[in-house]
Amino acid sequence: MSDDALFPRELVRPETHDAGPRLVRPGAVHVPGWLTLEQQRWIVARFGEWSQGPVPLRAATLPGGHQMSVRTVCLGWHWQPYRYSRTATDVNGQAVLDFPDWMVRLGKKAVSAAYSREVGVDESLLGLSEDYAPDAALVNYYADGAAMGMHRDKDEHSDAPVVSISIGESCIFRFGNTQTRTKPYEDVELRSGDLFVFGGPSRFAYHGIPKVLPGTAPDGCGLDHGRINITMRVTGLS
Repeated sequence: MSDDALFPRELVRPETHDAGPRLVRPGAVHVPGWLTLEQQRWIVARFGEWSQGPVPLRAATLPGGHQMSVRTVCLGWHWQPYRYSRTATDVNGQAVLDFPDWMVRLGKKAVSAAYSREVGVDESLLGLSEDYAPDAALVNYYADGAAMGMHRDKDEHSDAPVVSISIGESCIFRFGNTQTRTKPYEDVELRSGDLFVFGGPSRFAYHGIPKVLPGTAPDGCGLDHGRINITMRVTGLS
């Protein structure tokens, strides 16, 4: 089945664990059950292809020498702490896979779904989807025991929203403030197929994954265990 069939102009959101989009913080919106199981399975199959690409799935090493528990494959631009490059100089020197056109379209749909008048976002965020053109994705895989500490996505030269999609096991997503890694923050359960978009005043908020919930991947999502998280970004680089 083609990506055009899987990701039509209007995504149909099934009835799931919540009534609809919820404003978590100004500019930060959670959209439960945004992807169907069929769409999730299709993306999981693409993940398998990306993982076998020129730059394989790997766990990045932070400047202090600590290796992240999350493993990542990048599209469009390669991310390493704390910069982007076209080639994976910290892995094998190869260029990463191109950012796919279907993901650009999916990113636009995501921003449109999150930033609507009905959700109650600020007027300045309405219509952002028209010009939204992500050019990089960090595709993270969380195996048993993997987590991610509180951090900000601040290596981009753009303040365009970040689009985050979850597939597989549920997780606790801790979304905080722009000033500190500590409280105030809110814990949101992200389930398979959920969308989370953060931009505007929340674009540079601290956030992290303190825990993945084992055994919660729904039948038919394409993953028996573990969690895939796709975060699309606009790098502002050329």
